[in-house]
Amino acid sequence: MSPFFKVIVFMSEEIKVKEKESVVVRFSGDSGDGMQLVGTMFSNLSAELGNEIITFPDFPAEIRAPHGTLSGVSGFQMHVGSKNVLTPGDKADVLVAMNPAALKVNAQFLKPDSVVIIDSDSFLKADLEKADFKTDNPFKELGLNAVQTVAAPITQICKDCLEGLVDNKQAFKSRNIFSLGLVCWLFNRPLHIVEKLLTGKFKDKPDILQANLLVLQAGYNYGHNIHASVSTYRIDTVAHKKGFYTDVNGNKATVYGLIAASERSGLPLFLGSYPITPATDIMQELAARKELGIKVMQTEDEIAGICTAIGASFAGNLAATSTSGPGLALKSEAIGLAVMAEIPLVVIDVQRSGPSTGMPTKSEQTDLFQALYGRNGESPTVVISAISPTDCFDAAFWASKIALEHLTPVVLLTDGYIANGSSAWRIPDLEEYPGITPPFVTSDQKENWTPYMRNPENDVRYWAIPGMEGFTHRIGGLEKNYNTGAISTDAANHQKMIEMRQSKINKIAHYIPRQEVLGDTDADTLVVGWGGTFGHLYEAVETVRGGGKKLAFAHFRFINPLPENAEEILLGYKKVIVIEQNRGQFAGFLRTKISGFNPYQFNRVKGQPFVVSRLVEEISALVLR
Repeated sequence: MSPFFKVIVFMSEEIKVKEKESVVVRFSGDSGDGMQLVGTMFSNLSAELGNEIITFPDFPAEIRAPHGTLSGVSGFQMHVGSKNVLTPGDKADVLVAMNPAALKVNAQFLKPDSVVIIDSDSFLKADLEKADFKTDNPFKELGLNAVQTVAAPITQICKDCLEGLVDNKQAFKSRNIFSLGLVCWLFNRPLHIVEKLLTGKFKDKPDILQANLLVLQAGYNYGHNIHASVSTYRIDTVAHKKGFYTDVNGNKATVYGLIAASERSGLPLFLGSYPITPATDIMQELAARKELGIKVMQTEDEIAGICTAIGASFAGNLAATSTSGPGLALKSEAIGLAVMAEIPLVVIDVQRSGPSTGMPTKSEQTDLFQALYGRNGESPTVVISAISPTDCFDAAFWASKIALEHLTPVVLLTDGYIANGSSAWRIPDLEEYPGITPPFVTSDQKENWTPYMRNPENDVRYWAIPGMEGFTHRIGGLEKNYNTGAISTDAANHQKMIEMRQSKINKIAHYIPRQEVLGDTDADTLVVGWGGTFGHLYEAVETVRGGGKKLAFAHFRFINPLPENAEEILLGYKKVIVIEQNRGQFAGFLRTKISGFNPYQFNRVKGQPFVVSRLVEEISALVLR
């Protein structure tokens, strides 16, 4: 053991209990230390006890970086509270650091007087050197003089506890469960819910299950027995609307939204896709739902994935394809085909850091221009953005509804932060959601029908499914004659078809919700955001308002077309600041759509969520300007 930890003494004194509305907990270690597992279990435990939660899994960009190095640190942060939990938090009240590298990487995210739990068996001289520490006192070296430290010999305790049951390798792997037990003690959480979760996960591996249950209890008992002079926490719960609740991440909520749309439309669901971080979970989750009649095809590449979806759509399915930014680029020509053919298609882009392959495990909002314009020719599509992990359900439902009712591709933008992050979610009653009615041809249209015969109210063509008697037709990627659907190179016809496809997208604004504005109705300044930054921006706006400044907030889910009242809102304030995790793509798009609109901007592209305190500084400075 490092000499520094030999002098840590736990004094027997009355344990301090902090009653708080919310706390931020971060589990951190090597990518193989199981931090995501125990983080998920603690968040599920908190959700089941009635707390609000937001989680942020922070994966390393390297696959299996060398053990104990800075580049291999994996983290799972969660914000647990009684109410108004909208972000995973800026800084942690509690950090579990399984090695020196985890401590060093996360030192910047610690609050003063935070509790830091470490495995002292993993803080030996060699471990400190791997993490580039120059001394044997990492806390002093990092300036962490005010934190409350629990230095437990976790590795040795796990080995002693499991001697004769499992080998030392498996005992070492169980350190994460020991730390979970210790954190449960720290927050006065009952173990029976965690035991149920462990039983569900390891029911087919009884030896590992028994080992994990033993070390879970050992970690909990350790907190009691050492009488550590650190703060414990109590978080009240609040009454929520009655219903069934679960902890859901954005990718899973997206899947549920697609399934709900399939049920409400009466059409079978098909996904054609290719694995890519951080969207792969969508394909895996849908593939596990065969009992619902869902068909999933994992193809050899991104282009094949979207082309199978286009074929399924032509055949009368609710068809989707999932990807991330690099895959969206590869799908661009096929999206243009769906625009030309005017068939429904949901394209899910879980944005990650770029350019090129960039940082696959990090999150940004940098694909907006690609979603809006990333195709040859005039190929307008609908673009929707989900605003939170649970909102991915509604966003996927809306994307499906618009695609099916307006016969158009819809690009649904989520991002790595909300796709992997989770929140407590009340399972909705599907009867509360509107029906989905595709514009199928009817038997009385047989004599006069052509593939591009349209409803004059919304410019949507009537849809015929192959095999419907009397409606034999072909569509493809070459320009069509407006009247017959046959191939046409006529200049005037091409102009008409270009304008008609754009008109169809523009008219969708009549069928989507009007934009909501939160905050002060008499404010002079409006904060504008879109997509997965909602929680951070809303919390920052509320903090500024709490300081006595008037402020309004508009966060956009529907981007193309914009809601009908968007122009009225954006031109109605003296100052507008558009805040996004790119170099100003949404601000630039708004300038092209709204004459005379010239907002202030705040842009950060770090691959990490916004820091609320930094947003408060920027917004406050603008309000006073």
